[in-house]
Amino acid sequence: MKIMEKILHAALNNNSACSKTAEGGLRLQDIQKHSLPDKPLVTVITVVFNGAQTLHDTINSVMTQSYKNIEHIIVDGGSSDTTVDTLQRYNHVVDYWISEKDAGIYDAMNKGIAQATGDIIGFLNADDLYNSPEAVEKIVAAFVSKQYQAVFADLLYVNTNNLNHIVRKYSSKRFAPNKLAYGWMPAHPTLYLCKEIFEQYGVFKTDYQISGDYELVARLFYKYKISYKYLAMDMVKMRIGGVSTRGWRNNILLNKEILRACDENGIHTNLFKIYSKYPQKLCELF
Repeated sequence: MKIMEKILHAALNNNSACSKTAEGGLRLQDIQKHSLPDKPLVTVITVVFNGAQTLHDTINSVMTQSYKNIEHIIVDGGSSDTTVDTLQRYNHVVDYWISEKDAGIYDAMNKGIAQATGDIIGFLNADDLYNSPEAVEKIVAAFVSKQYQAVFADLLYVNTNNLNHIVRKYSSKRFAPNKLAYGWMPAHPTLYLCKEIFEQYGVFKTDYQISGDYELVARLFYKYKISYKYLAMDMVKMRIGGVSTRGWRNNILLNKEILRACDENGIHTNLFKIYSKYPQKLCELF
C-alpha cells in the first residue's frame, strides 16, 4: 500500500467508533480539479470546529484569489453550531468537505492531507484569511521558479472584530533551521509544501496537542533539510485567540512540546534557549 493510501486509511479510520456525519462539495458532484502544464493544482486545507462565525470569511478569501487552480478542502470536527449549514451553502464552491468527530487538530489536518490531490499543499484555518488576492499566485510563482520544496512568508495577527487592526506581525524572515533550537519556526499558516514531502517524510504527529506543526517543521527542515524560499510579504491574517496563545498554561505546554520535538529530531536545546525568544516577540507588538 502506498504511503498516501496508508495516510488516508489511518485518517479516515482513526475514530472507528464514530460514523461520518456529513460530507459534500464539488467532488461529490463528479467535479475534480487537476494540475495543468502551467498551473499546478494548489490544495488549501481548512480545519474548523464551531467556526460558523468566521468560516465564510475564509472560504471567500480562497474564492477571491487571482490564482484559480485551487482545490479547497474543509475538515470540520463535528461542530455543534451552524458550521455544517455554512458548508452546505458553499457546496458549489468547496471541492470537498467532511464533518465528523476527530482526535484533535492534527488528526483533522492529516485527514485534509489524505484528501489532497494538489501538487502544493497549505493550510488556511477557519480563523484565517489571505491578506491579498495575489497570495496564492505568488506562492505558486516561487515554487515554479526554482522548484523549492517549501515556501513561507509573514503572518499578521489581527483583532477578532476588526480585521484591519493589526495587533502583531510575525516575521518568518528570521527563520533558519538552526533557529529551531530557540523555538523559532516559519509562520505555519503561511507554510506551503510540495505534496511529495508528506509522502516521503510523513504527516503531523497526532499525540502533540499544540506543537505538532513545530515538530513537523523540525523534522522537515532540520532532519531532512528540505529546500525552502521565504517570501517578503504579509501573506495571511490570523484572528487572535488561537489555541497556542490562550493563556500561560498553554504556553507552558507549547514549550514542553517544543523541547520534545527538538529531542525527537536531534536538535540540541534547553528551556533557556526556547524562552529567550520572548523579548524579541515583544518587539513585534511595536
